[in-house]
Amino acid sequence: MLQFEVNEQNAAQIKVIGVGGGGCNAVNRMIEKGLKGVTYMAVNTDKQALVGSLAETKIQIGEKLTKGLGAGANPEIGQKAAEENIEDISKFIQGSDMVFITAGMGGGTGTGAAPVIAKIAKDMDILTVGVVTKPFTFEGKRRRQHAELGISLLKKYVDSLVVVPNDRLLQVAEKNTSMLQAFSMADEVLKQGVQGISDLIAEAGLINLDFADVKTVMSDRGIAHMGVGRAAGDNRVEEAVKNAIESPLLETSIDGAKAIILNIMGGYDMGMLEVSQAAAQIEDAAGEDAIVIFGASIKEELQDEILVTVIATGFEQRPSEAASGLLRPANQTSDQDTAEAAAAETQNKEDDLLSGGDTDFVIPSFLNRERNGF
Repeated sequence: MLQFEVNEQNAAQIKVIGVGGGGCNAVNRMIEKGLKGVTYMAVNTDKQALVGSLAETKIQIGEKLTKGLGAGANPEIGQKAAEENIEDISKFIQGSDMVFITAGMGGGTGTGAAPVIAKIAKDMDILTVGVVTKPFTFEGKRRRQHAELGISLLKKYVDSLVVVPNDRLLQVAEKNTSMLQAFSMADEVLKQGVQGISDLIAEAGLINLDFADVKTVMSDRGIAHMGVGRAAGDNRVEEAVKNAIESPLLETSIDGAKAIILNIMGGYDMGMLEVSQAAAQIEDAAGEDAIVIFGASIKEELQDEILVTVIATGFEQRPSEAASGLLRPANQTSDQDTAEAAAAETQNKEDDLLSGGDTDFVIPSFLNRERNGF
């Protein structure tokens, strides 16, 4: 069902925190692309890497522990380093309405420190969203293992989590695509999500959205889908909506979502029928039981273009999703007929990991300790 809401604009404080090498690189590229209206912080154990950060706030964590030389691909070092600087991190986060935490999972600092930072924000009752990448298959089993278990831990402390598997870059990259261009594609998911949210709460609309709407859709929702679509021409609405809900870099679409924000921006030529078409297209894709909170606004510079932002949450975890890439080969997909068996097998393996049982997978001790809290 559609809920048309008109709310007063709130000046929400949005902060983006890049954690570790991958997260700090993502923040740099966002700043270089000129994304305004948010405050940035870079967090790293590597002192030299922080020197090159463009973020206005930089925190070198774990200086006593690592001497500024990084976490050595050890997530436990990353966690302890973040714990060493909890007070500094808390000062930056305090007063925020929303925090985005971005990291490349699988390494030491990002994997270990991101959950600590998320817990700090969550304990302050701040809306917290994680946007993380999973390593390429060719980066090795141990790194993928750390990433999967780190994501499981991060999921406990964020309201919503967007996961970008780096292997998807191989599917969309062309033969002459450079590594820098490929990673910029992954960063675009974060940029689009942050910009989409900041734009929709900062721009006064014909049908207005505010930060309360964002909280309704993203608080305590688990896996999320964030997408932005832009198109011009005769079929601009259909194409823009399709681009927003079918990102080739994400494992999610909006199918099965329980709550959705749909925001449409266009020039002065944006028609009422086009707005209606976009809403209908979203409802068809998500299902009639999804709550869709709708906004629309005029942006003069768009001229003949339509810009669609979609944030979808509340997905029920399917058994096939529970059986993560860590626990099955990357080219294997779970059949719906065997989903329950796959979920049971996954749970058994996770129990083995956490109990130190007989298994080929080695759990980092920082995740084993997490059962008793930080």
